[in-house]
Amino acid sequence: MTSAPADEVLHRIESGVSWITLNRPEAMNAVTWDQRERVITLLAEASADPALRAVVLTATGKGFCAGADLRGAPAAAGERVAGDVARMIRLGAQRLITAVLDCEKPVLAAVNGTAAGIGAHLALACDLVIAAEPARFIEVFVRRGLVPDGGGAYLLPRLVGPQKAKELMFFGDAVPAAEAERLGLVNRVVPSEELEATAREWAERLAQGPTRALALTKQLVNASLDGDRAAALAAEATAQEINMTTADANEGVASFVERRSPKYLGR
Repeated sequence: MTSAPADEVLHRIESGVSWITLNRPEAMNAVTWDQRERVITLLAEASADPALRAVVLTATGKGFCAGADLRGAPAAAGERVAGDVARMIRLGAQRLITAVLDCEKPVLAAVNGTAAGIGAHLALACDLVIAAEPARFIEVFVRRGLVPDGGGAYLLPRLVGPQKAKELMFFGDAVPAAEAERLGLVNRVVPSEELEATAREWAERLAQGPTRALALTKQLVNASLDGDRAAALAAEATAQEINMTTADANEGVASFVERRSPKYLGR
């Protein structure tokens, strides 16, 4: 297995935050096979490292991610047969999206520009989305005669409802940042020059929070629309049971009783 050149996925750690930056501005950050594998690895490392308590996913240039760039993917052996495409989707786009959804740390998207196709789904899979004013979200698949993949038909109806999701996917029209905020695709829209600072402020607030409680909350919310009420309430009770064994939960209760600000350590 090859890996993306270091300069195609920039990575740095600041104040407990893992910053993952797609860096192919000349291609509007269309994500390659190697980049995808690198991002998946970095998200897994964030989950496993107690010192990393939040993740920011962003990009350079005018595009956040213009979709998938299949260059660099392993060459197919022989003639394509039934099952090959489904396997490619499962092992490719779907793995990238589930890596975000399953990351045990909160993941914040700082969308600097166009997010199209799998790029839109990559942003929408994140827990919080901040968009620069020029950003646009495009369900571009229909323009190519394709079915949305990378979890789009799962993610989008949960954010905007089935009717609006169908409109966006049937027509493939670009949704400007301000409209995306109105629809609930985006938490906040800011001027381009304020995007990084706002993302840093939010991410560092998350990194100072009760990390395990946030992870469990993320799991509960992500699962809430997939099951019935009984299952949701049972999962909630189990999550709280687990959370009450953490040092941060004890600190939160103690700080309330002692009327002081809590100091969470992420454990």
